[in-house]
Amino acid sequence: MVFATQPIPFAVREPTVDLDEVNRLGWGVALWLRADDADALCAELRDAGVTIAQDPADSPFGRTFTFVDPDGYRITVHDR
Repeated sequence: MVFATQPIPFAVREPTVDLDEVNRLGWGVALWLRADDADALCAELRDAGVTIAQDPADSPFGRTFTFVDPDGYRITVHDR
């Protein structure tokens, strides 16, 4: 279900995995942030020692990449 919130959309959906069976924080959580330049932000985070879970790639949302925050959650960044 997607809520029409402005300026940031908000959605709730059913997890795609059994949350009792996973050992990684963040399963069932999808957090996306917008950046002006996903490639530049990815390079800056990588240089700072942040784990990049998915390298930048083209998508319907512009360039996207996913990094792992200090608690182990995966956060996706897009630039469109």
